[in-house]
Amino acid sequence: LERHMLDIPVYLITGFLESGKTTFIREVLASPDFADGEKTLLLLCEEGEEEYDKKEYARHNIEIVSVENEEDLTPEYLEYCQKYYRPYRVFVEFNGMWDAKKFSESRLPRRWEIVQVITLVDGSTFGVYLANMRSILSNIFSYTEMVIFNRCSLDMDLQMYRRSVKAVNPQAMLSFEDEEGNPLELGKEQPPYDLNADIIEISDVDYGLWYLDAMDTPERYDGKTVRFKGKVMKPRKFPSNCFIPGRNAMTCCADDIRFIGYICKSKFTERLKQKQWLEITAEVRYENVPEYGGEGPVLYAKHLKSAEPPQEDLVYFN
Repeated sequence: LERHMLDIPVYLITGFLESGKTTFIREVLASPDFADGEKTLLLLCEEGEEEYDKKEYARHNIEIVSVENEEDLTPEYLEYCQKYYRPYRVFVEFNGMWDAKKFSESRLPRRWEIVQVITLVDGSTFGVYLANMRSILSNIFSYTEMVIFNRCSLDMDLQMYRRSVKAVNPQAMLSFEDEEGNPLELGKEQPPYDLNADIIEISDVDYGLWYLDAMDTPERYDGKTVRFKGKVMKPRKFPSNCFIPGRNAMTCCADDIRFIGYICKSKFTERLKQKQWLEITAEVRYENVPEYGGEGPVLYAKHLKSAEPPQEDLVYFN
């Protein structure tokens, strides 16, 4: 967790019940960066097995306030907290069943600013949540900067855990820890296609894997040539020589279908039709692009050929 010197930084800690949020916050509050005696307000939106000693924390100028219902977490209530407690910083131990998006976009007191959103996940139960509460997880992951998977072991499918987050939020950082809190080195996932081929052939079923890997490991693809099948998307405000060849992807559930793809440059873009299927052969370069908000893969088309739609239009990440 980073210490911020803004007016009143707000640290939002999310995750389901028993995911390790309380343990994480207690460790942060005891660290040298935060155990400085400055007034700290902790909004506790969930009571788990681990508890805080409120009297002990009060001795260190840390005020703990419980918020039992989501509808109580209003802008007016937050204004009251600001005026009554006058905090130097704010931590929010957020209830995983509440709407993180709604809170992140709500009106905060004038000097408050959410500076970090961190999500804790119990790796031993993640598969169950993923199978039964995928849409809620998608909401949580969409508005987080870091996901910490704890209570993990190397015999779990941690690469699938990683893809489940990256499919929703490619910019999110991930960390994996074992039962004792020691870091686990995940290593880079080896894709099922030949990275050393003159032309890297991306099959329909592997498009999702390539899409994530191309963003995460530019050293694998920079200057390489790839070939894949994609559907043409021509956004209105794009330059006349740019389009996006991509696929529809199910990132969390049947109700959340998104078009994913990277910008492609071609002198033949104006001849292409919207939603036309192509076989694209292109060189991958990494450039700063406004649409990416930073550096990302840009495809330079070498060959475009009309193609039939794949048997399965949707892309999956697991």
